[in-house]
Amino acid sequence: MWVIMAETLRVKSVSLIMPTYNESGNVSDLILESVRCIKNFGVDEVEVIVVDDDSPDLTWKVAAETVCPDAKLKVIRRAENHGLTASLNEGIQAAGMEVIVWLDCDFSQPPERIPQLLYMIEQGFDVAVNSRYVLGGGESRSGKGGAMQLFLSKQLNRLLRLLLDSSFYDYTSGFVAVRSDVVKAISLRGDYGEYFIDFMYRVLRDKRYRVCELPYIMRPRRSGQSKTGSNLFQFIKRGRLYLWTILKLRLFQLPRD
Repeated sequence: MWVIMAETLRVKSVSLIMPTYNESGNVSDLILESVRCIKNFGVDEVEVIVVDDDSPDLTWKVAAETVCPDAKLKVIRRAENHGLTASLNEGIQAAGMEVIVWLDCDFSQPPERIPQLLYMIEQGFDVAVNSRYVLGGGESRSGKGGAMQLFLSKQLNRLLRLLLDSSFYDYTSGFVAVRSDVVKAISLRGDYGEYFIDFMYRVLRDKRYRVCELPYIMRPRRSGQSKTGSNLFQFIKRGRLYLWTILKLRLFQLPRD
């Protein structure tokens, strides 16, 4: 997974998708810092697509008022059909660049790690994932439920490696760069974090695409509250969706899109 391709293809344009809900304290700084990192990598054209689920804290308004001269900024305010996967799909449909990047919008996934994703795309990979569970990666979660979330996430990914494809480590990352043709051929499905399990397994099964993982340290969110949960009941509720996704993929062997 770490083989460097002989031919490099320069990334000239990037669509950065930011799915948000109640991230008014983070969204403006994240837009600016992410664009700075992408432009410093040498990308000519950048668009930022903020897809907001009609946040009560007016995240969509804060995003729309952000002045970002180095990128095109689109803000999509979604009044219905809320959810992470639906937001990402709408952002993907609106994206017009050759490479699409998305990440969590709370600074837990540091924007300065976007360039390493783009570098691997330039080396010939179709999907590059920032991973907590390859050598050099890790987590430093804190706050209510942080230790429990970290433990359960590790155990879930161990199970996923056992039941799905053992060559891949972070099935719940959601910090990724993909060539636009890949994500348009293999659409995102699911409700919340299980969409990434489903997506990566289908990408790995499809031998047309080259995948790599790169280490990063996941940080505590800068402000706001976690959408995953803060107690055992909430984690179990999410976990049931993850386990159902595993069952469908592993036992039913759903056909490729």
